[in-house]
Amino acid sequence: MKIPCCALFLILLLTAGNFDSSAQCPMCKTTVEANQKDGGKGLGKGLNSGILYLLSMPFIAVGSISAVYIYRKRRENA
Repeated sequence: MKIPCCALFLILLLTAGNFDSSAQCPMCKTTVEANQKDGGKGLGKGLNSGILYLLSMPFIAVGSISAVYIYRKRRENA
């Protein structure tokens, strides 16, 4: 299977970027900073875990649908 040059460039561009996986919305960030000033550390870790959990769901859904589609196409061609 040959990958087109544009697709290879796009994959390289997306993987080479510097992404911060623990980014938060401004409101959440303000809440965590205020909590850390008071000495609490558990809220920030829990909030980051929740954000990453919510972020992973669309990827799992699209991946599952793609896997079913590819499986059916290959089965149809065989």
